[in-house]
Amino acid sequence: MSHHGYYIPSTRLNNLLFRRSFHDYFVTHLPSSSLYPDSRSSAGPHHQLPRSASKPHHPSSSHASPAPLLGLNRDTTVVRIPLRSAKHHFGVSVSRGTRPYNEDTYQAGVIEIPAFAKRSPLNLTRAPPSSPLQAYRDEQRKERKQQSKGEGDGEGTSAESASGDPQVFYFGVFDGHGGTECSGFLREKLHEYIENAAQLYGLESSLGKRTNALGGGESSLQSASAKEKGSEITTESTKDGAESCFKTLTPSAKASLNDTKQTPEQVASILQSALMKSWQKTVGGYFRRFRPPFFTDPASPASTPAILTHAFLNADLTFLKAQLRLSISASDSVLADAPINASDSLASPSKRHSPPPFKGGSTCSIALISTPTPTPFWHPSSPSTLLTAHCGDTRILLCRTSDGVAIPLTTNHHPSTPSESSRLRRWATSFVTDSFGEERMGGLANTRSFGDMGSKRLGVSAEPEIRRTEMGAGEYSFMVLFSDGISGTATDQEVVDVVKEARTPEMGARDVVGYATEVSSEGDNATCLVVRLGGWERRSEGGGGGWGTRERREWRKKEAADPRGRMSYG
Repeated sequence: MSHHGYYIPSTRLNNLLFRRSFHDYFVTHLPSSSLYPDSRSSAGPHHQLPRSASKPHHPSSSHASPAPLLGLNRDTTVVRIPLRSAKHHFGVSVSRGTRPYNEDTYQAGVIEIPAFAKRSPLNLTRAPPSSPLQAYRDEQRKERKQQSKGEGDGEGTSAESASGDPQVFYFGVFDGHGGTECSGFLREKLHEYIENAAQLYGLESSLGKRTNALGGGESSLQSASAKEKGSEITTESTKDGAESCFKTLTPSAKASLNDTKQTPEQVASILQSALMKSWQKTVGGYFRRFRPPFFTDPASPASTPAILTHAFLNADLTFLKAQLRLSISASDSVLADAPINASDSLASPSKRHSPPPFKGGSTCSIALISTPTPTPFWHPSSPSTLLTAHCGDTRILLCRTSDGVAIPLTTNHHPSTPSESSRLRRWATSFVTDSFGEERMGGLANTRSFGDMGSKRLGVSAEPEIRRTEMGAGEYSFMVLFSDGISGTATDQEVVDVVKEARTPEMGARDVVGYATEVSSEGDNATCLVVRLGGWERRSEGGGGGWGTRERREWRKKEAADPRGRMSYG
């Protein structure tokens, strides 16, 4: 069967049909006493030991009583908290500066992909097998296992995603140029491309669980093959996301994906080859010999970096094709002779009008945080894994708790960067230096970005720079994502020191944007996201807090307030 003329013959794409919308909230558990502090509940022992096992400790006892099993108990309530409303965990601030409109966008929420965190070590502390405490622990584990399988009362016992893994948090900042079309497209669609790529590659959890909801592993393929082939697309957004992934495949590749006996290496090779051939056919030039590093790694063909690379390139290709179709229709000689208001719906309401052509592009920096346990990443005792994907000049920073130093996780992709200049000089004839002394290629200051159709053949790609960071418990205080309206004015250490002096992440983001716009002479769009990490409460201990750059910041504010005495900042 088909719906709106769209038919999917591949069973790997059947699981894309009921894709949920983006969750801008996170699921957590709060003690019932915090929700109802004045409840008249019956008083009783507030620990995990049954009453029969509750006895005083005697020094002559041969066995030491082990610590009770840490985790959730029955006195908790599952709640959904909008991430943008959690001011003590996440903060964002946006300013258009002196520009007529703001081209920056951002996104924050929970993405549905398998966990990629490093598995936490097992706890070897056990009570004696015949003790009441061990029996109580076994009973609790059995109850949690039944509830995770859907056999319980329907209320989960941990903050997990639909796949059974702990939630994966997603943060992104997008700096558009030449319009808001590209940055808005990335805000609404990039996370869908990441989820679809994880679905097609069959990404498996690093925690050893089968992610059936995402189609990872053999069990998902077998369950998908049992479904009716050619299921219908019921939502327009899911249709667009699945179609963009499906159109890059050749008929032979589509037939190969129908075979559930394909290994992950073979599936990854099919998807990557189809995507690269589509780039060669559509753009050519630089992409005739282009091969991303993560696409050539036989050891991990379906790794998370390979999936992020595939998602970035596929999203960029979809946006370029939309630009190409509109630019061709705009250059048509017949359409050029049409009246000026031909595209206005008031001129001929009965006709269907296409949107006007758009240009421009956007830079992008996203951060994915995964934890090995349901304990959230901002808990002081929770380790986590951070994965960043970046192209352009937006930035991501970490503040190290021990010394308060700003740790950059991204590099600016400019023509003056040695790695970028060596990559592009074989394709670009020369770099142009503007009146400010900055090198540009094809009129662009960035060598990696989404969109920018006119410079793609020269090598301006959306290939992401991916970095993985293992964050220990309380090792970092917070993470900052911001656009070039801030990085072009303030240094990394200044940004970190401003956040240190704030009481909440929301206040820190507002103070960073306020400081950047106050001392800036350009008035560019400024966007800042501050994410709380495990060491937030100790953010002022290392490096003397914000005193390291306070004198310099005060001097710059004073200089900005006096236009006559303003000097160029280098």
